[in-house]
Amino acid sequence: MLELQVEGHQQERITKFVDVILPLAISKKYTYRVPYELTLSVAVGKRVIVQFGKSKIYAAVVYAISSKAPERYEAKYILDVLDDSAIITSDQLKLWDWVSDYYMCHIGEVMQAAMPAVFKLASETKIMASAQLASVDRTTLNDKEYLILDALDLAGELRVSDIIKLLGQKTVFPILKSLFSKDVIVISEELRERYKPKKKAFVILHSLFDSDEERRLLLDSLERAPKQQDAVLAYFQLRRRQDYIAKSELLEVSGCGQSALKSLVDKGVFIIEERVLSRLYGEDVFVESSFDLNEAQAEAVKSIQHQFVEKEVVLLHGVTASGKTQIYIRLIETALAKGHTILYLLPEIALTSQIVERLRVHFGKEVGVYHSRFNDNERAEVWRKVLNGEIKVVLGARSAVFLPFQRLGLVIVDEEHEVSFKQFDPAPRYHARDTAVYLGHLYQAKVLLGSATPSIETYYNAKSNKYGLVTLSQRYGESKLPAIRIVSLKEEGRDKRLQSYFSETLLNAIKQAIHQKEQVILFQNRRGYTPMLLCRTCGYTPKCTNCDVSLTFHKSTGKLHCHYCGFKEELIQVCPACGSTHLENKGFGTERIEEELAMLVPEAKIGRLDLDSTRGKDSFERIINDFDQQEFNVLVGTQMVAKGLDFGRVTVIGIINADTLINYPDFRAFERSFSLLSQVSGRAGRRSTVGNVIIQAYATQHRVLEQVVNHDYEGMFTTEIQERKHYAYPPFYRLIKIDVKHKDLNEGHHAAHRLGVLLKEAFGSRVLGPETPLISRIRNYFINTLLVKIERDGTSIQKVKTALRQLLINFESDKANKGVFVQLDVDPY
Repeated sequence: MLELQVEGHQQERITKFVDVILPLAISKKYTYRVPYELTLSVAVGKRVIVQFGKSKIYAAVVYAISSKAPERYEAKYILDVLDDSAIITSDQLKLWDWVSDYYMCHIGEVMQAAMPAVFKLASETKIMASAQLASVDRTTLNDKEYLILDALDLAGELRVSDIIKLLGQKTVFPILKSLFSKDVIVISEELRERYKPKKKAFVILHSLFDSDEERRLLLDSLERAPKQQDAVLAYFQLRRRQDYIAKSELLEVSGCGQSALKSLVDKGVFIIEERVLSRLYGEDVFVESSFDLNEAQAEAVKSIQHQFVEKEVVLLHGVTASGKTQIYIRLIETALAKGHTILYLLPEIALTSQIVERLRVHFGKEVGVYHSRFNDNERAEVWRKVLNGEIKVVLGARSAVFLPFQRLGLVIVDEEHEVSFKQFDPAPRYHARDTAVYLGHLYQAKVLLGSATPSIETYYNAKSNKYGLVTLSQRYGESKLPAIRIVSLKEEGRDKRLQSYFSETLLNAIKQAIHQKEQVILFQNRRGYTPMLLCRTCGYTPKCTNCDVSLTFHKSTGKLHCHYCGFKEELIQVCPACGSTHLENKGFGTERIEEELAMLVPEAKIGRLDLDSTRGKDSFERIINDFDQQEFNVLVGTQMVAKGLDFGRVTVIGIINADTLINYPDFRAFERSFSLLSQVSGRAGRRSTVGNVIIQAYATQHRVLEQVVNHDYEGMFTTEIQERKHYAYPPFYRLIKIDVKHKDLNEGHHAAHRLGVLLKEAFGSRVLGPETPLISRIRNYFINTLLVKIERDGTSIQKVKTALRQLLINFESDKANKGVFVQLDVDPY
């Protein structure tokens, strides 16, 4: 027995080393020594506290454990183990490796994107007291916790490094973890408002008045209060044709006023009840727990399940308003019955707030929402619940692919064509749709991609039998595809029928819709008032001091804004170059459309939906709710209005200028313009009324516009795929974009040419550039771009990436390239 104990003791004394992932852009994992007392505590996927550099402290993730010391440097000791059990799964680490390898970035950058900030505590992380602090009994805190809160009371905000100095110890993370778990502290930069579902007030008649006799007596008793009597009569009238009567509708029909309705509530005649609504299938549709699929939907579900037998990925190509969401819910039910977890990805946070309550009615507490609008403590809570298997249905934006799933069985990527699924900055520059496909492969789960206008690559994969394909060509219910009409701005201008930016046709349609108490959406994909100021005397244009772009005038602030770096300056009244006062506005954005329309159609009540109008707390939800409840009848917006929003009373869609979309210098311009115009058009006529879409353009004969009018996705795909093959673009070639940045124009230009020579020596004609991009300077860095095209057939992408990595290491280690910053973007679209 004694021998066994000694042997066990010796076993524990074996020195262990851990390879950890630090939340930094370093190319390798770093190795640390484990103190004997922590040997049994360390495990892959746990976080450990380490010192990196001279004085920086980080929470790192254990990637591997071994007994082998690093050869080139002496391993420091880890300071502490932060977790009782692993918070990162082995499958997550495999995904991180794949993202790091495929998108050619550092695994630490993947860690930064993947984990909530609560888990990534570092020396520079800022901590502040939470809103719940006032209700905390401080006598339950230990001395060190009390000291931290005392310091927060005085300073308001502390860095972790400040807390290390305050307590005189490096291992402060367990103390902070304890305070986090008690909801006493939060990470300051992550304070965001939580999601609020859409609610509406409804009027219910008290059950005392269920019988006809009681109702007659009620009306008799209200003879001396005619307004209250009108309200009750209007209620009875509305109740004959609908189950639920909204408070706003009763007030409108009866004309009784708020005070009369309040009196009826005080008397106990009416009860006002706030209920959660769904905008998915009607403006006032309750979140129902059951529904029936129509024949086409039922057939689609059957076909998807049949194709899942042989295919890992299936594309659901359904026209706008064809009821794809109902199909998703049926598939989720099937997956849940098998004990699987489901990931439901949407491109925009706004869309998650539209569907979450419907899913919660179907699936209860098993639904979790994960996106950046939630504060960091909430995201950490969802993370842990997914890890523990409490949450079975995860609804989220692109970062939700990094959650610690258990038994993942189904991944749904809705609106898969959306560019919002691609992260452009910072690294990892991953595409959530493609990452979701790999995630499905990793877990042996099925992946369903849904879209009315699929990306060319996805549809090509479906057509070439790599993916399954299911098509829904009819809208749900009685709604018909909208009638689309193209109006020539050239002809309208020539015949003097153009008023400001509005054709006679569009103005008449707007007026008619307003007269009939219907709603209008106007689309202009440029925010602000005017994109450019121009001096008519000398041609001077105000430009950003940090970027090579003209400043956009925003009337709401009265300032000139840069949309790339956020620089602002006061509006100039006199040209600084020649002193002239003849300054004129060129172009127009959503602010100007809103102002001009208010003058042309005074009866229009106008709202605006763009990045500027949705910056405030709950502003997106507020604008959408107000429009849905007809607080205003015209919504002017950028591409935000195109993304899956559903309004029952919108009958007119106006695209102010389609040429700006089509004439963009990008190989995807035609695909994107077709998609955007089709999606915007799909907002019209989503009930029984046929929608009316008016597209204003100069290039009225352009093939993309004709394809949009004819709802001809197949025609667009056929022409695009031929051009892509001819000019060597995806899906036939892979692209790697390389941006060479430098603060000096000439140095950057020379460095890009040196890199271009090296790349062409290695990859020959596959390399294009260097070229100056459309925006050649951003945040004081001059940019030169190279493009590497790699054919999919016959070329190993892995070998190309390996050679490219080595080439870039050699390039960056050359002293001639000091100050050069190289940025890689794999699949830059």
